[in-house]
Amino acid sequence: MYHHILIPTDGSPLSGSAVEKGIALAKALGAKVTVLTVVEPFPVMRGLPQSYDAPDEYTRRAHAEAEPRLAEAEQHAKQVGVPCEVVKVEHGQPFEAIIETAGTRGCDLIAMASHGRRGISALVLSSEATKVLTHSKLPVLIYR
Repeated sequence: MYHHILIPTDGSPLSGSAVEKGIALAKALGAKVTVLTVVEPFPVMRGLPQSYDAPDEYTRRAHAEAEPRLAEAEQHAKQVGVPCEVVKVEHGQPFEAIIETAGTRGCDLIAMASHGRRGISALVLSSEATKVLTHSKLPVLIYR
């Protein structure tokens, strides 16, 4: 049925649960997984003074925060015997990065949480899950 599942994670509790469920599904299907986290670039706000160190510090911190969530997912997959690759991508539009990564990695299913930690913007702008559902040509499994 499915042979390669992409599982995006943003570090939120619901996303962590989706990682566990996606890995369990892969185990049941005999599939492999790619776990993805997207690091968004430093937000540039026009008209506001910016410190020259702020973008570098933001990027360093965002990448450092991504590492443990990928390592945890990789370790979990290894413990249950599921082949796993982890990927960290810097992209301004997480939904695009998810769809692009699924395509370039040869995934045939995207399994993700219904909401991440996008806060109030998820209500106003729609969640990344909704955007992936809208734009993906691959099947998308949403965990709640």
